[in-house]
Amino acid sequence: MSTAPEDAHSAGAQMPPPQPRDFTWQSAEGLTLHGRDWVVDVAEDKAGIPVICLPGLSRNSRDFNDIANFLQKQNHHVIALDYRGRGKSDWDPDWRNYALPIEENDIVLAIEKLGLKRFAVLGTSRGGLHALVMAGRYSAEQMAGVIFNDVGPHIEMRAIHRIAATLCHRMSARSLDEVADNLKHTIGHQFPAFERKDWLKLASQLASETSDGFVMDYDPALAHQFASLDDAAPAPDLWPLYDRLLDRPVMVIHGEMSDLLSLETCNRMIETHPNARLRTIPGQGHAPVLWETETHEAVARFLKEL
Repeated sequence: MSTAPEDAHSAGAQMPPPQPRDFTWQSAEGLTLHGRDWVVDVAEDKAGIPVICLPGLSRNSRDFNDIANFLQKQNHHVIALDYRGRGKSDWDPDWRNYALPIEENDIVLAIEKLGLKRFAVLGTSRGGLHALVMAGRYSAEQMAGVIFNDVGPHIEMRAIHRIAATLCHRMSARSLDEVADNLKHTIGHQFPAFERKDWLKLASQLASETSDGFVMDYDPALAHQFASLDDAAPAPDLWPLYDRLLDRPVMVIHGEMSDLLSLETCNRMIETHPNARLRTIPGQGHAPVLWETETHEAVARFLKEL
């Protein structure tokens, strides 16, 4: 049966969730980029592995608030990044720089700034694609494991067309309720169990209040990424990138209703990897919101084994 996500911190936690702190770093071109940092204050031998959270195409670091608060209480240092043009990061004057290789260099600079010697990656959608590429840069000794949130080496084209058709539409709204309505209209079929409070919570993650109402937290120039979408072009073969992860543990989180990550791709990811596990989130699509206690605990178990 499909269920709406249960907020982990409303399900019995005694203390209020710890507050993240903001930090910034500079891109190679001088853009000021933003991240959120959930630090821990424990002895090194009691600390869990740090976790770098990478969001989806038009998403931002607020997507990880719930799971980061939980993991911090498990003594994991958690870092969530805003790509250029998203969240609180500067917009790039050249939309062509909203590209995976440019963003990857930004991520590398953030890792260097934070002095991370060993870490795991939790990547939602585009963030998981970054993790695939990063496997060629970072060995298993440094990037010790990867959690893919509803993404893999094969992406269903129907999802790309849906994203292309809806990205940068309804960028502004008069109220948070209107943002929630817009989200429900766009992806409601993938989250059939969401209640009103869930849509409002998601809206608060994706939009910010301004003097004129609410605006989505990304540069509308992102839409140019899909301007030359060619149905006849073959999809890139990303399985060789996944093979680079065979030497480290992998976890795949799959939205049962997802139109981007198929069950067939999930099964292949599990079957071809010697140390991979799959968690399917019932009643959620692309991408699972990572709010519920059971998912938090499953991720924590995975990280503990690293």
